[in-house]
Amino acid sequence: MSHYVVTGGAGFIGSALVRALFEEGARRVVVIDNLLTGKEENLEEVRDRIEFHRTDIRCYEELAPLVRGADVVFHLAAIPSVPRSIAEPVLTHEVNIDGTFQVLRACRDGGVRRVVYAASSSAYGDTETLPKVETMAPRPLSPYAVQKLAGEYYARVFYTCLGLETVSLRYFNVYGPRQDPNSPYSGVISVFMKALIERRPPTIFGDGEQTRDFTYVEDVTALTLKAARAPGVAGKVYNAGNGGRYSLNQVWEILQRLEGVRLPPVYGPPRPGDVRHSQADITAAVRELGHAPRFSLEEGLKRTLDWYKQSAGKIRS
Repeated sequence: MSHYVVTGGAGFIGSALVRALFEEGARRVVVIDNLLTGKEENLEEVRDRIEFHRTDIRCYEELAPLVRGADVVFHLAAIPSVPRSIAEPVLTHEVNIDGTFQVLRACRDGGVRRVVYAASSSAYGDTETLPKVETMAPRPLSPYAVQKLAGEYYARVFYTCLGLETVSLRYFNVYGPRQDPNSPYSGVISVFMKALIERRPPTIFGDGEQTRDFTYVEDVTALTLKAARAPGVAGKVYNAGNGGRYSLNQVWEILQRLEGVRLPPVYGPPRPGDVRHSQADITAAVRELGHAPRFSLEEGLKRTLDWYKQSAGKIRS
């Protein structure tokens, strides 16, 4: 395989995946991104090696020729935010559901071999059972969770009814270099990094005891590439996490220790739609995809913090 397409390839995870593809020897990588949340600067090291198209995934006519004949399409384009899906349900529905349908339609019409879809652990909702297992009934709590779950269902039926190979990966709280901390919808670790560099206390919504399976971006991209190659997995859904569970308070404590500072956080009211606890059961991903996470939380945080320090001038709002 040598011809790949990455939708959302200028985003935080998408750009990491593009770099990983080249590290594996990919010859042709097409990046599709409308730059609504992505940034071209995320691709600066590989900009002269990719085919970049500023295209909206909701536009089938523009999308179809860009995916035609690809070995694998990695569909990461989305508006990935629970709070934003509550504030802007129409826009997020159009991108996350209508856009996903158009990607799958274009891939099926264009003879693509397989689509790997970036699903979300938010589909599980706030079930008491931990860790979350793929066989559990979904209980989405936000428009975003519903939207990403609908994408899973579409992916499955495009395989079972229309013959397009699809694999869905439920990403769990991915973090790492290039995650933008400046949006009101930014991921919590990127917000923590910016606060730490600026030597100010972060705001934590809720009591900080909510837990997440924080997963370093390189572990996620490695699994995503494995999902593109694994035999006998079409139509299935897998957890893409590390299998661990840490509270926001624990994460902030680790970061303070790494920097040798004390900055007690400010606590705000809980946000609607947020899940209280999340943790992935990665048994199926290990067994069927060869998932092998390499980075502990502390190692991932060290690497991420190093990048934010080196890029401090770029991330200031």
